[in-house]
Amino acid sequence: MNDEDVIQEFRAAGALLTGHFVLTSGLHSSTYLQCARVMMDARRGERLCAALAAKLRGRGAGPFDIVASPAMGGVVVGYEMGRQLGVPAIFFERADGRFQLRRGFSIEAGARVLMVEDVVTTGLSSRECIAAIAEEGGVAAAAACLVDRSGGKADLGLPLTALITLDIRNYSADDLPPELAAIPVIKPGSRGLK
Repeated sequence: MNDEDVIQEFRAAGALLTGHFVLTSGLHSSTYLQCARVMMDARRGERLCAALAAKLRGRGAGPFDIVASPAMGGVVVGYEMGRQLGVPAIFFERADGRFQLRRGFSIEAGARVLMVEDVVTTGLSSRECIAAIAEEGGVAAAAACLVDRSGGKADLGLPLTALITLDIRNYSADDLPPELAAIPVIKPGSRGLK
């Protein structure tokens, strides 16, 4: 699957949005990739995650004992990646301001963990998830995502394998270009506008 194939999957799902968006990071952008819409079609999610799993294998990543993802965005992608790789998948949830395992999830000491996200912008959630994996006794062996919108600039502390890498411009709230500032802002992600 090449980059144009991936973009076409997002377009077909109505998941490549243009407008004025506030991202989970707090940054503003004129482009939003709504992975939840892409993954709502299980066949599409299977195609995308199979391609990502193949890319990981091609880079010599693995084997893994378990897949871990940050909630909310990484949950569905993480479970499909677990299915593709034939390993269990769990997710971390924010509680008391930090990622924690709940619902009886655990990571065995020394387990090789693949951390999977839907979209990486600044890498903050991914880094927090990687730190939480270590706190649980696991070894974050690799990181992966469907979309790296940082243009490859996000530093996770370990190599990131992305199905597609895009260099999408982001802006702080006090540095918006006039054409973006003129458009009403929306936040389509899981945390909504505050």
